[in-house]
Amino acid sequence: MSINVLFAAKAERWATYEPTLKQAFDEAGLDANLRTQMPPEEVDYIVYAPNSDLQDFRPYTSTKAVLGLWAGVEDVVGNKTLTQPFARMVDDGLTRGMVEWVTGHVLRHHLGMDTHILGQDGLWRDHVPPLATDRPVTILGLGALGQACAEALASLGFPVTGWSRSPKAVTDITCLSGQSGLAEAVSGAQIVVLLLPLTKDTENTLNAETLSLLAEGAVVINPGRGPLIDDEALLSALESGQVGHATLDVFRIEPLPKGHPYWAHPNVTVTPHIASETRPLSASRVIAENIRRGEAGEPFINLVDRSLGY
Repeated sequence: MSINVLFAAKAERWATYEPTLKQAFDEAGLDANLRTQMPPEEVDYIVYAPNSDLQDFRPYTSTKAVLGLWAGVEDVVGNKTLTQPFARMVDDGLTRGMVEWVTGHVLRHHLGMDTHILGQDGLWRDHVPPLATDRPVTILGLGALGQACAEALASLGFPVTGWSRSPKAVTDITCLSGQSGLAEAVSGAQIVVLLLPLTKDTENTLNAETLSLLAEGAVVINPGRGPLIDDEALLSALESGQVGHATLDVFRIEPLPKGHPYWAHPNVTVTPHIASETRPLSASRVIAENIRRGEAGEPFINLVDRSLGY
């Protein structure tokens, strides 16, 4: 008997995901009926993007799980009609993309690449950076993405401190947790990378108080979520020199409005939410694996804890 799978995302995503989902279902040995429309009571699984038109899950009485296409879940986790098991996307392609983006921007600031890239004016600037071992980096958030980035940077010799709300243990990483651990994690950090989920408890994690604990002239890199940073506090820290540069990929409003002060600030780099992207084929295989598990009576992977918000 076919498994009914509803694809609920923006229409332009269908052309991208239809072939990769069908390939992944075939590879997993699933007889899946994949469609963009079907009677709600007949749907077994929903492949879901939070910006879909589907916002009321109550009619989907036979649905065994909702399988997210996004890593972030803050736009849907509070939906009280979503009572089915809900899995977020944890995709190897997304993880590798984030590691590459974070490593590239950490190295850019560590090596002072802008000094030479922007200094092609005939002046001989003999800037020599310190070694990685002398540049402490803090990763705020030790989920799948944060751990992978922390491990990559540690492998290059950076002393890496990771912070999470609950205790974690990661080889070669100094792991801290809780509110007291946050102050310790950011104190003296020369580069801070934000990879926390967005919840009511993580909003404005970097604020006037925590920014004041960084090493003077520190670099802030945010590929996580825009509201993790108090924008006014960051702009103030940039003006005072407490923060030397901020590379920001995510914002409270996206696209970032043309008149926003980040655009014109000489010590801010804006990138348009490109730090990492879900790769359709690898993401489709994650979804297929969860459907296989559901049909086999095995536990789903990557389930969201709605009490925590991630």
